[in-house]
Amino acid sequence: MIRAAVSIASNIAEGAERDSKAEYIRFLHIAKGSAAELRTQVYIARKVNILSETEAGNMANELKEISSMLHGLIKALKLKS
Repeated sequence: MIRAAVSIASNIAEGAERDSKAEYIRFLHIAKGSAAELRTQVYIARKVNILSETEAGNMANELKEISSMLHGLIKALKLKS
């Protein structure tokens, strides 16, 4: 779970440093995938009682919000000429 969480921020940062908008968008998609991966791991952690229902719910909601923000940024970058 730590690796997936670190991957989200790392891919956003790496993409921002790339020389093209297309590369930035590609890395944002990878970050979005890592957010989905982590959300799945949160659901699994809840099922096996590693996380409480409250903790898992809060984390899942935050990850959905992060995914939504990444989606919005990707969409805005694609529209920007």
